[in-house]
Amino acid sequence: MSNHSKVVFEGWLVRYGKRKLGRAFFHMRYFVLEPNLLSYYKRKPKDNMVPLRTLEIDGNCRVEDRGLKSHHGDVFCFLCIYNRKQKDHQITMGTKDMQELMAWKQKLQEVIDQQQDSTTSKHRKAFASMDFDNLGSFALSDLETPLEDEEDSSHNLGRRLTIGNGPPDSLHDWTKDTEFGGPSQTDANQVHSRKNWRLVRCQNGLRIFEELVPVDYLPRSCTRAMKAVGVVEAKCDDVFKLVMSMDLERYEWDCSFGYGSLVEEIDGHTGILYHRLQLDWCPMLVWPRDLCYVRYWRFNDDGSYVVLFQSREHPKCRPQQGYVRAHIESGGFKISALKTRNGRPRTQVQHLMQIDLKGWGVNYVPWYQQRCVLQILNSVAGLREYFSQEDGIKAVARIPKMLGAESDSNLEKKDAKPPDADKQQAQPLDQANVETFDEESDDEEDYQEPEAFIEEESIKADSDTDAKYSEDEQSEDIDISAFSGILLLDASDKGRNCWMVPEGNLFKIRSKNFPYDKSKIPGGKYLMQLAAADWFKSHSRIDHVARRRGCAAQVAAEKGLFSLVVNLQIPASTHYSMVMYFVSKHPRPGSLLQRFVDGDDEFRNNRLKLIPSVPKGSWIVRQSVGSTPCLLGKAVDCTYIHGQSYLEIDVDIGSSAVANGVLGIVCGAITTLVVDMAFLVQANTVEELPEQLVGAIRLAHIELSAADDLPDLDNADS
Repeated sequence: MSNHSKVVFEGWLVRYGKRKLGRAFFHMRYFVLEPNLLSYYKRKPKDNMVPLRTLEIDGNCRVEDRGLKSHHGDVFCFLCIYNRKQKDHQITMGTKDMQELMAWKQKLQEVIDQQQDSTTSKHRKAFASMDFDNLGSFALSDLETPLEDEEDSSHNLGRRLTIGNGPPDSLHDWTKDTEFGGPSQTDANQVHSRKNWRLVRCQNGLRIFEELVPVDYLPRSCTRAMKAVGVVEAKCDDVFKLVMSMDLERYEWDCSFGYGSLVEEIDGHTGILYHRLQLDWCPMLVWPRDLCYVRYWRFNDDGSYVVLFQSREHPKCRPQQGYVRAHIESGGFKISALKTRNGRPRTQVQHLMQIDLKGWGVNYVPWYQQRCVLQILNSVAGLREYFSQEDGIKAVARIPKMLGAESDSNLEKKDAKPPDADKQQAQPLDQANVETFDEESDDEEDYQEPEAFIEEESIKADSDTDAKYSEDEQSEDIDISAFSGILLLDASDKGRNCWMVPEGNLFKIRSKNFPYDKSKIPGGKYLMQLAAADWFKSHSRIDHVARRRGCAAQVAAEKGLFSLVVNLQIPASTHYSMVMYFVSKHPRPGSLLQRFVDGDDEFRNNRLKLIPSVPKGSWIVRQSVGSTPCLLGKAVDCTYIHGQSYLEIDVDIGSSAVANGVLGIVCGAITTLVVDMAFLVQANTVEELPEQLVGAIRLAHIELSAADDLPDLDNADS
């Protein structure tokens, strides 16, 4: 072990992994974090004890949130740290205490940032004596140190942190779009969100809100989203664990709960659940309802928890006789800490539900749906009363596990199996096939798949519109009629399989004063014009589309123009690619855009930023996608192909579990969505500010069937 004075952080944690045969192991290990090294031992190290394993930490390391895992009745939360260039070399560690894990996450991120700054400083010194004009197309590294500011430091973890496999298909994160949202919302977004909700009643100490946004794409039997907001005198961790449990203890606070079990555990953050509702309205006439839905949770940097629901079909959870399968359009909990009062912890709990109960009663008795939704939302009041009467609660998230799939023969039986029978056959989730703690085991084999991260960046709206860009850096009008693509240009609101260019002022970018007041300004004009958009499909991943003869990039080259081609590669059984062609005159020498075009991959990965938005779509999809800026090169694998008159960026969304999960959300409801994407090169120094948008696209109601088969690229021009 190194000199103790170099130790940044140390302590006992649980080492988790999987053996080659798939069996999981949990080992208690003593972890030591040094300025450039993470190591662990069987016992607290003394003298020159050799560690069991080490991981060198540099600027390429990432911290991944692995979620919850249950072992012998105890629930542990885990982190995984790995190097992007050596993904097979990872260390997964965890503890029962979420706050302790967050402390480790913070320290790990600080060490990674220090290593990143050290590398950047070396590059700056190497290039300090060079004349930029003589560099030509020399690979330019990141010469600048990112702006150190309160915004970045408070969200360090989010920038290199991945969260499970991301929200699953069609799952919408509604928590980012409420009037009670966190500091990442702009003032404009907050105002817009307040207009989307209205208070409809107060009951049981709760405020009940209803969403005002019309939902013309939903069946008549599906109500608008409703949510209950209340305050519980308990810690966030305790409330979260109780919300996650589906054992007998849930009967004490959830009056709509009948029975619940785990169908499939996808990862530490995502699972498929079976849930029976216990609704009290006229049970002699109305059949009981059950649900099969995906549940995803995450822990935010501000200490809040988010739990999201959405219905999902699953082969092991088919409709059962005697029950009507209801459908959750969107729902879940947001659990946020409040200031203590009289020394007692306080937590705000938001519970949202948008559900279609199905069946004949919904259409013939209109108020039946609302009554049932209110009964479900009353669980927030149940949580409040539960904690007010209990002291020293030790909440443990437990879910009975559903054993065996429902076969077709079972579905043909006349009588549905009673809930009690299910309970007898269910076993606790914590009885999974894992090994006990082994203090002396030398077997450290494991298998983990790293995921990506999404940059967490708070956006502070600012009315500062004085930032002016030089005329030679703004896009000049180019006749785009000579360009064509598979998707058509259509500025109408009801167009399908089409694109248009959204206003730049819809996106917030860093202002000239960003280092001092963290202010952001409307994006303004674009540096490049969007000329065309292609929508391809193929049996394999589609790479280097700019070499295709007749594409917009080739046409632009013939006209003496420069093209930036963004190829979003969408993995599936059939591979899709959304290709956007941005054109302009060649970037001005010395500009940030020119440095990005002629720079090396490390510089590009640290600077290429995407700002997404969903102006039209289901509430749950809008919230899952959000409007959080993301450094693409740090979130997913990007391949840069520099042609004579173009730069193509192949963005492999499948390389990131988080991005892949968000993509699944979009694809699940893609035909009902209008999606905006803006691209820019992030400014990290005062000299580079204010930022400028490179380009943006708005895609409207894209259908998978509208994609064209990929032409033969082998015979294309190079």
